[in-house]
Order: sequence, then structure tokens, then C-alpha cells
Amino acid sequence: MADELQARDKMAVEAEGEQTKEGPVFVPAVDIYESEEALTLVADMPGVSRENLTIDLKENTLTIKGGVGPSQELGKVVYREYEEGDYYRQFSLSELIDQGGITANLKDGVLTLNLPKVKPAQPRRIEITS
Repeated sequence: MADELQARDKMAVEAEGEQTKEGPVFVPAVDIYESEEALTLVADMPGVSRENLTIDLKENTLTIKGGVGPSQELGKVVYREYEEGDYYRQFSLSELIDQGGITANLKDGVLTLNLPKVKPAQPRRIEITS
């Protein structure tokens, strides 16, 4: 059981093109939950503010980008376990997601996205005109 609960190290993203900002880019750790009504995506993005967060949806691809500003150094770094950097992750959405209803909330470095599912067509009677 203890092996299942180990933390995962940060993974850096290989840039597709030239970066305009110096520093590493990480893949944020994400948990995805499913209910009958929606998918909920929870991403850990410590240090990202609302102003430095971009969520784009284009051609069924959801892209999350988060920028982290430099922290104040307390002096010369002797040893560091936590590396700062920006965040980047993409998800392909199926036709089951109501793309117009997606909502986002960022609190304390945790991004929560609600991806509602498309509601099935309701049966109805069709009027006949002549």
C-alpha cells in the first residue's frame, strides 16, 4: 500500500519551439474525476496567479499554461529541492464534453476545471404542419 502513495517528481516539458522566457517548463500533476454530469480536472500549479494563467480551447484541444514569477532569494542558494518554472499541459476533448460550459477556478495554486458532459437529447413530440 505504501508504494502506491509515493509522490511523483516534477517532469519537464520538451519545448516544441523556441522559448521566449528563460527557465524550465513543467507538466502539472493532474487528477481527473468523473461523475454522471461532468469531468473535474484538478491541476497542481503552485506559484501561478490568476493573471499568469491561460486556458485555451481550440479544435477540441484544451491547453493550460501557467507562468510563475521569480521568488525572492534569501541569500546564496546552498541546496534546493524545489525548482521553479512555468507549467504547460494539453488535453484532447471528446465530443461528450459541452465545450461551451467549461468553467475554471484557481485557488492556492490549485486549478479546478469543470468539464460538463453534453446532455442527451430529450424525447419530444414533433408537430406536423400542412
